Amino acid sequence: QVQLVESGGGLVQAGASLRLSCAASGRTFSTTAMGWFRQAPGKERELVATISWRSGDIYYADSVKGRFTFSRDSAKTTVYLQMNSLKSEDTAVYYCASDDVYRGGWPPLTYNYWGQGTQVTVSS
Repeated sequence: QVQLVESGGGLVQAGASLRLSCAASGRTFSTTAMGWFRQAPGKERELVATISWRSGDIYYADSVKGRFTFSRDSAKTTVYLQMNSLKSEDTAVYYCASDDVYRGGWPPLTYNYWGQGTQVTVSS
């Protein structure tokens, strides 16, 4: 089992920045990928960014490319999502996710473990 705890959400104005953190604990040695998803009211959950744990390859959704940066610490127990130039359409609950299965395909869309989510609200 893996436990994920997100932090860093909040209310900001358009154009501002936020950094989300996701701390992983438990069986993290089996991690194959970690990702950030978001879900806005009335919309389906969407993949924002994900990292292949072995290769370090990172995928970004087109809507955030050039504005968001996914990173991880050297201990590989915490991942971050640096969000710059935030827009009102970035308003959502952001979820951290982790997987421990090599499923094939890129980007990975299926994850076994999820955090509780953190709210990001961008006012225009």
